[in-house]
Amino acid sequence: MGLQQTLKALSDPTRREILNLLKTGKRSAGEICGHFNITAAAISRHLSVLKDADLISDTREGKYIFYELNVSVLEEIMLWITDLKGESET
Repeated sequence: MGLQQTLKALSDPTRREILNLLKTGKRSAGEICGHFNITAAAISRHLSVLKDADLISDTREGKYIFYELNVSVLEEIMLWITDLKGESET
């Protein structure tokens, strides 16, 4: 996915909070919904945007879908920002 799509996904505070929830491990959609005062449909849309940007992945276990961070994409963003800042690895 492109950097523009990733940054757009990160621009929303609800999506950033979802990423914060997932940093401790995978969670079901229901667990994620429980942390917000918005509809399940809205959370589903946020999860879809994050997934399309490759920031999260999902796996089905029985009737549940679990979401987890895709740390490789986050690492790529961090490397790009570090490079942009001009910091060197010395």
